[in-house]
Amino acid sequence: MSASVIKVETQDHISHQLIIQRPPSGLSLQGRIRVPGDKSISHRALMLGAIAQGETQIQGLLLGEDPRSTASCFQALGAEISELSTEFVRVKGIGLGNFLEPLDVLNAGNSGTTIRLMMGLLASHPGRFFTVTGDDSLRSRPMSRVVKPLLQMGANIWGRKDNTLAPLAIQGQALQGIHYHSPIASAQVKSCILLAGLNTQGETTVTEPALSRDHSERMLRAFGAKLTVDPETHSVTVSGPAQLYGQTVIVPGDISSAAFWLVAGAIVPGSDLVIENVGVNPTRTGILEALEMMGADIQRENEREVAGEPVADLRVRSSQLKSCTIAGDIIPRLIDEVPILAVAAIFAQGKTIIRDAAELRVKESDRITVMVQQLNQMGANVTELPDGMEITGGTPLVGTDVDSYTDHRIAMSLAIAALNASGITTIHRAEAAAISYPNFTSTLTEICQ
Repeated sequence: MSASVIKVETQDHISHQLIIQRPPSGLSLQGRIRVPGDKSISHRALMLGAIAQGETQIQGLLLGEDPRSTASCFQALGAEISELSTEFVRVKGIGLGNFLEPLDVLNAGNSGTTIRLMMGLLASHPGRFFTVTGDDSLRSRPMSRVVKPLLQMGANIWGRKDNTLAPLAIQGQALQGIHYHSPIASAQVKSCILLAGLNTQGETTVTEPALSRDHSERMLRAFGAKLTVDPETHSVTVSGPAQLYGQTVIVPGDISSAAFWLVAGAIVPGSDLVIENVGVNPTRTGILEALEMMGADIQRENEREVAGEPVADLRVRSSQLKSCTIAGDIIPRLIDEVPILAVAAIFAQGKTIIRDAAELRVKESDRITVMVQQLNQMGANVTELPDGMEITGGTPLVGTDVDSYTDHRIAMSLAIAALNASGITTIHRAEAAAISYPNFTSTLTEICQ
């Protein structure tokens, strides 16, 4: 593909637009690529390294904006973290319970993982006062889901709108262990409570209605925490106070980033892509199961285990997709991938229904409303539901102006849709992709032939 077909135009010093034009002769996607390190694992490696004794070495860290926010916050709390200029990062921990009282507000930027998980640790540090905030998007996202259980543990937290929105002020306390029955399956909620339990006397248990991603459990064990898991009841218990010790963490490629190429390879005719070194933790492989239900040709190759996480190379070849219903217990295991699954459904035969995904309305944007609006603007036939969407496949897409709403997953999903659209598609505020995938555009250019 010529360089003129995919290009970036800078609108000002901050934002830019991504312009994609499918050539009249068509295109295919070919090659072997690697995606950035897993965002969830990168956050947790930085956090646990910061509260552990000794040094933690992280290989393959995601160098996106969200992990940078985590690193900045934990540096302000006293941890020594090497510059995030390469994917190899060293963290010199200060030990659990030894946070410094920061001189300024802790700013989590756009990262919900940073602020929600960090709050569990902050609340359990007696005698220290902390204030946390984020960007415009994060300050509008609900924090009550972690504030409520922390208050039950004895935390002191104040914030806007009855303690539900950032900025939030936290007065650290000696907390008490609880058994929290979470109304939603959320790895952020579960992890926040478990991290609070690390510095709390006795046992702290979280029970979920369905299985959520388990990166925290795996990593906490590796760092030395005493943890028990009951898979039948979706319950996890941590015993405190704990002592963590620095580890070597190898971060696999993020399956949420790989999802864009899996869908691209499935819907662009003649494509044959291999995405190397992808984490295939069973709590994250809902995207693979959904695409397989739709008839996608995806194979796992070179399956192995790296630092406690299952890893594989994923090969995807173009295929004729079919509609399906995506709902129920699979949703927590693919919630971040729903926007790109909606793109896949546009090119599937029949009507695809996505339900039980109301959580998408409180992400970096209202991903249900935004995806419906932007895809319909391109000519798709998508109907908004309270908790999802209905997508009737087979309607040709036409290039037009669309907007990411500064949501990284929206920006990348629209770019993949544009590969199969006639004419020119201009994606405004496409720089949002850098939140989780700084080199997305260069990889897209590399594989287009």
